[in-house]
Amino acid sequence: MQTKSVALSAISLLLICSIIAGLSGCAVKTVAADLMDGIEARDTGASSEVSPESAAKAADFAVRLFRQSSEAGKNTLISPLSVLAALSMTANGAVDETKEQMKKVLGMDTEELNRFFFAYLRALPASDKCRLSLANSIWFTADKRFNVNRDFLQTNADYYGAGAFKAPFDDTTLKDINNWVEKNTDGMIRDILDEIPQAAVMYLVNALAFEAEWSAIYEEDKVREGQFTLEDGTSRDAQFMYSTEHGYLDDGKATGFVKYYKGGRYAFAALLPKEGMTVAEYIASLDGKALLDMLSQPQSVSVYASLPKFETGYKTEMSEVLIAMGMTDAFDEDRADFTGLGTSSAGNIFIGRVIHQTFISVGEKGTKAGAATVVEMLDKAIREDPDARTVRLDRPFVYVLIDTATGLPFFIGTMMDIGG
Repeated sequence: MQTKSVALSAISLLLICSIIAGLSGCAVKTVAADLMDGIEARDTGASSEVSPESAAKAADFAVRLFRQSSEAGKNTLISPLSVLAALSMTANGAVDETKEQMKKVLGMDTEELNRFFFAYLRALPASDKCRLSLANSIWFTADKRFNVNRDFLQTNADYYGAGAFKAPFDDTTLKDINNWVEKNTDGMIRDILDEIPQAAVMYLVNALAFEAEWSAIYEEDKVREGQFTLEDGTSRDAQFMYSTEHGYLDDGKATGFVKYYKGGRYAFAALLPKEGMTVAEYIASLDGKALLDMLSQPQSVSVYASLPKFETGYKTEMSEVLIAMGMTDAFDEDRADFTGLGTSSAGNIFIGRVIHQTFISVGEKGTKAGAATVVEMLDKAIREDPDARTVRLDRPFVYVLIDTATGLPFFIGTMMDIGG
């Protein structure tokens, strides 16, 4: 049933992390050596069905990450699924306390994460009118100081379909990684990496692309000029799209609606905090189970909905967010234990940066969204300065893109200002 399946999909989508190759225009020649030569995905015996328990845990991670990442009064747009995928691959190389901390923050141990993604990736549908695609890759330095663990590569090939590339980690590698991300996000995410520091030994990369046409597109007479009012009372000119929907959302603190894309597998959900409650206050009140319950059971009543057209991008470095969530040792040059990933003669391996970049465009015909996450592994005791955050546009509502088959939110964001 379409309405019932919305919630399940909002939570499993959160964890998708690999985009099919060949999504964008021209082919780009890669200088790096393909290290997956001789390494093929094995039959893991894992189930091809997504576990509802794992989906619920993924939803909980999505809400916790969103809550920790959001900034009051600013646009935020993250793909918890992309972040979860990149960190899940990384966790396959974590050992002892580092592994335990990652388990607590991600909400699942590596075995459950691997099974979850294995099943989810195999269940992804694709059509000309509606497509969610994922891709994963691992890049590591050709410098002799670093030795990769082949079992680590094998596990990520088995469960995530990840390609692995041995590269010189110079400007050609920087270009290769950025081109790979751009290709696997249909050109939506560009230049995610600004540099490759000398201490870098590995990058674990996830790319996610979504493009879908509304089940009922907005005709010209359903798009009209209007005013959008910010939380501080400022008004903005905006173009609003009007429709009648049939999935009403109400959790006592916010009301909203569900609008489906072609085929019904994916949907857009908008949540407007009730009068007197700010978006920041509403986000602080959210939890995974409550969100999943609401998205899973929209009320079958007519909703006269208006949705502003908008387009926004977001880029952030997530190390401080993840440290605040409890993943401390992974970023500590002395305490981190990623010996399951590989070893370096130059020093202990730890996470330097977790770079996350997103883009979304919502218009009359449908939605296009892309995300990429890069986990940077270093091997020396000098931490690089984090990337500066960039936020565009503000608007006061929370919006979620959900997979109606699993209930997972694969995108969740706030739009605080439609732009003047």
